[in-house]
Amino acid sequence: MIKSLKIFIGYDSREKIAYHVLSQSIIANSSIPVNITPINLKNIKGFYNRPKAKIHSTEFSISRFLTPYLSNYEGYSLYLDCDFIVLGDIAELIKFISKKPSKVLWCVKHKEYIPKDKTKFLKEKQTPYLKKNWSSFMLFNNAKCK
Repeated sequence: MIKSLKIFIGYDSREKIAYHVLSQSIIANSSIPVNITPINLKNIKGFYNRPKAKIHSTEFSISRFLTPYLSNYEGYSLYLDCDFIVLGDIAELIKFISKKPSKVLWCVKHKEYIPKDKTKFLKEKQTPYLKKNWSSFMLFNNAKCK
């Protein structure tokens, strides 16, 4: 049985407050211990130095996929973009894991999402693409990600 959860949050230096608001919303609503880690490019430059491309609107656009590596490919980890707010108990996610413990990844899927606006936060260009936002919320079975 899972008694705690590792949570990684995409950190963008332009959105520091969002990271802290999300972290607090997790802590305030969780009934289990959580370990919250920002995926901050400054902290991982010793092993990750991929430059931000023009198409990437955040500093964590690609680094989010390091979540299993940052978890030593052990257990389960949750990745969230920093612009979430958690209103429920994060422990509820464990129900998904217990139903299909051999699954590799859970994410929120939607069909044919087309952004309404041409710009995003901080006046970044909105780039529509297939499966947009699927990687904003990912629950990893880290051992299966090798």
